[in-house]
Amino acid sequence: MPATVSASAAAREANGARGGRTGTTPARDRHPVVTALALSAGTAALVSAEFIPAGVLPGMAADLGVTEGRAGLTLAATALAGAFTAPTIASLVPRADRRTVLLSLLLLAIVSNVIVAVSPSFAVVLAARVLLGIAIAGFWSFALAVGVQVTGRAALVSTTVALGTSMATVIGVPISSILGDIIGWRAVFLVITALTLLAAGVLWRLLPSVPAQPGAGFAMMRAVLGNRRLVAGIVVIFLAAFANFAAYPYIRVAIEAVDASVVAVLLLGWGLGGLFGNLVGGYLSRWLRWAAAAGPGLLAVALATMAGTQDVGVLAAAVVLWGIGFNIVPVITQLWVAAAEPRRVESAVALQVTAFQVAIMSGSVVGGVLVDQQGPAAAMMLGAVLAAVAAVGFSAIAVRPRQH
Repeated sequence: MPATVSASAAAREANGARGGRTGTTPARDRHPVVTALALSAGTAALVSAEFIPAGVLPGMAADLGVTEGRAGLTLAATALAGAFTAPTIASLVPRADRRTVLLSLLLLAIVSNVIVAVSPSFAVVLAARVLLGIAIAGFWSFALAVGVQVTGRAALVSTTVALGTSMATVIGVPISSILGDIIGWRAVFLVITALTLLAAGVLWRLLPSVPAQPGAGFAMMRAVLGNRRLVAGIVVIFLAAFANFAAYPYIRVAIEAVDASVVAVLLLGWGLGGLFGNLVGGYLSRWLRWAAAAGPGLLAVALATMAGTQDVGVLAAAVVLWGIGFNIVPVITQLWVAAAEPRRVESAVALQVTAFQVAIMSGSVVGGVLVDQQGPAAAMMLGAVLAAVAAVGFSAIAVRPRQH
């Protein structure tokens, strides 16, 4: 348990006494799973919006008059904003109630999605996606610390929130791909706007008031950056995430290069594999070092197979393995950084989120260049090599699981 958990017991009692003013049920009357699911709903809505472009990329690119590789920059713009937001947001709102902050971030995502849906140009889409990046990075930075502060159950919160991410890949890519073909990519963004509003309502109803962690801000971040083991792990996390996101925005293009008729089915297979990967990650968290290496290892095998096959059956197996391997990574790496820096979980997770966002930004740009110049197999192969390096990196860094 982090040091904040024992102190937060009294805070939860105080929050319970204020339950009438916040409009929520007191935290002590709520099962930890309920709190975790409320956070998961917000994560699912935000990540769905983040990855919708991967499902509607051809239609979006054609409508906005850009190449598919350039359209992938809609992910890069989101990640760029997230990379700046994650390490700084706690310092910008050091004393703000975390429930209020999370709800505000969901409302910012709603504004972003509406702008994208009615945008007249690619430049306006990119600007709106910057707002989404702020919302996603801020939400992810606070979600684990908030969940642990309320429930005291780090593995439960991390796994449940990551399940929201996997649900988002089911919604954000395969379903958006199908809906985009039926109702158009702009309407898909209106659909996710409605779902985000629903998630905000769930969070407003189920999450109690959550005070900021003592000392949140630049001082906490400076102390975290002095942890060399954590910093080394953040570099490896970046490599694993870069490996995935150099390829992921172009997954539909890669599948279509083999057989366009199986796109929707295989994207769904990726999402279902991701759900399984989240559960596997939560189970394997007791062997944190080796679980951290396993995710990128499976990802490397999957991407290498994707790059080298023209067989639909092999392609299908690789796509599902890709979903499993990568979706172990968010669960395990959140727990990894919390174990490496148990006294400053909020700032440690902020660095993890920063690594992911920088990797999404740079990976999607590099992947887009490779796709435009050499085809999707080149992006897959680059991802495979870097994922293998990340697997070796995690296996070389010792870290102990947190005791629950």
